[in-house]
Amino acid sequence: MATKKKKTTAKKSPAKKTTRSSGLWLVKQEPEKYSWDDFVRDGRTDWTGVRNFQARNNLKQMKVGDRVLFYYSSTGKCVVGIAEVAKAAYADPTADDPQWVAVDIKPVKPLKEAVPLAAIRYTAKLANLPLIRQSQLSVMPLTKEEFDTIVARGNGKKK
Repeated sequence: MATKKKKTTAKKSPAKKTTRSSGLWLVKQEPEKYSWDDFVRDGRTDWTGVRNFQARNNLKQMKVGDRVLFYYSSTGKCVVGIAEVAKAAYADPTADDPQWVAVDIKPVKPLKEAVPLAAIRYTAKLANLPLIRQSQLSVMPLTKEEFDTIVARGNGKKK
């Protein structure tokens, strides 16, 4: 009696995962409270007052030299410049609880054109951007493609 051989099925490779731990970030700020111009004038600022666990965890992952997009929330709703992490996570001096952290960032350069939320929302390459999916999150990681796409748009290129 012949025995049947089991068919071996090739395992499917997992869907390509988008990595968000690339050292690229977006932080949100209300321009009425602290604008890009204020930031440039100061030359550096501490990013304090974050009281959301996910945003806090993102701050903890930031490393010196990471690039950061500076986004106006509320009024304007647009990316206006590029900053850089100048000091990694440390205890937030505005918090009574040591679980909260802050980082220092410094301005690198303004974008030639602000990139409005509407343009971001309707760009296919940005469909999974946390800014769209989790609109209340104040500190979020970006992929290299997301970062580059927004910067290109801010430099007048349709990427």
